[in-house]
Amino acid sequence: MTTPVFDQIADIIAENSEVARDSITPGAHVINDLGIDSLDFLDIVFAIDKAFGIKVPVESWTQEVNAGTAPAEKYFVMGNLAQRIEELVAAKQAKA
Repeated sequence: MTTPVFDQIADIIAENSEVARDSITPGAHVINDLGIDSLDFLDIVFAIDKAFGIKVPVESWTQEVNAGTAPAEKYFVMGNLAQRIEELVAAKQAKA
């Protein structure tokens, strides 16, 4: 089952890449499974920032993964990515 946030992110990915919308599932890894390269991913993150009115901390996420302090799946598998975005949106709304 998907959430409205997941569906919106999947739509953004489909619009900003060569990935077919129906191949974007909660278990899909953005890079390994969907084949999105780092430049396209930055465009996608920018579109997510704009759509949700947040700033996705992709640099710190990447640093955590590269340092081995977090598995890539925590941020770059679609279901988890949607959950992280939901958390960022909730944190922003809590501050407002």
